[in-house]
Amino acid sequence: MGTYLPTRPTKFCLACNRIIDAEAVVCTSCGVMQPLPPEMATEKRILPASLLCFFLGVFGAHRFYVGKIGTGLLQLFTLGGCGIWMLVDLILLVSGEFKDKEGNRITEWT
Repeated sequence: MGTYLPTRPTKFCLACNRIIDAEAVVCTSCGVMQPLPPEMATEKRILPASLLCFFLGVFGAHRFYVGKIGTGLLQLFTLGGCGIWMLVDLILLVSGEFKDKEGNRITEWT
């Protein structure tokens, strides 16, 4: 009996045109970031969320923007966790690791 090896879906890198895994975020050959699949994309953007976080983060405005109403209210009542929670969120936003209410990372700036 032969062994069964599942085949993973692939795609072409947008920069070097090599075949990479379909779920790859970064090309393993050239290191260029790949766009997220449409089902993981969000219409929320980093720039408005980070501006809201910087200017109104102690009130949780950026969390309301991305649809996280519950934690937005918590930030509102705790003044952004005395500013610490807001600072952590700002770092997560500009590094592209902040997620919306659906769990999708916010990766596009504008």
